Amino acid sequence: MKIINTIEELQTIRKELKGTIGFVPTMGALHEGHISLIKNARINNDIVIVSIFLNPTQFLPNEDLDKYPKKDAADKRICELCKVDYLFMPDVNSMYQSNDEISIKAPKITGFILEGEKRPGHFDGVLQVVLKLFNLVQPSNAYFGKKDAQQLSLISQMVKNLFLPINIVECDIIREADGLAMSSRNIYLSIEDRKEALAISKSLNMTIIAITKGERDAKTIKTKMKEIMSNLDVEYIAIVNRNFEEIQTIEVKNTIILIACKVGNTRLIDNMWI
Repeated sequence: MKIINTIEELQTIRKELKGTIGFVPTMGALHEGHISLIKNARINNDIVIVSIFLNPTQFLPNEDLDKYPKKDAADKRICELCKVDYLFMPDVNSMYQSNDEISIKAPKITGFILEGEKRPGHFDGVLQVVLKLFNLVQPSNAYFGKKDAQQLSLISQMVKNLFLPINIVECDIIREADGLAMSSRNIYLSIEDRKEALAISKSLNMTIIAITKGERDAKTIKTKMKEIMSNLDVEYIAIVNRNFEEIQTIEVKNTIILIACKVGNTRLIDNMWI
């Protein structure tokens, strides 16, 4: 595995690469969720590139940029074990060259609902950095987890709207043994917080059971989920179709149920694709 730290070196290497390129962009603190993306990329591509870049523009002023977990040594080892070919680890000054850059904006509707409403400007930063990385890596296939469902949808829309020749691969959520969705922020949870957080996946599992038994009313599903998560600080429960339009009736194979909540001081998101 070769570690690349500069834009210039990546551009030079990229010119020489042949075959399909699988790309996994990350912010580091790699876990089993990231590993599943890398493994998918390894199986289906000639070359695998992973990036680790803690992107400041997607964090709001009061969020956890400064304390976001950093595990560079462990991350490098994980990438080696997963047989990554190139690990790109740029610094902020390389990725953002001035305070007056050309910028990209999230769409006015789907970029400002749910996570976009709770974290205004977040998706502008996400799309900005992903577009930069796409332009540098020029991947054949890029791998993203379904856990960040709205982010995944907006990145797919950006690829479509800007005519980027990249295939976006959606990868299933990876969960801890107890059902908690894998997240770099899980390390913030105390033992008690973690027990409380299990209500999130419990509420989502309930929806599967209810839908299997024939329940299709979104309002009824939400009510049952709120009951299960009554001890949590729930920011939203949303039931939408794949275009992120709110729906009143569950549509099998075209529904996503999303949750955002705070457990202690930690904000967690999760979802279920129906």
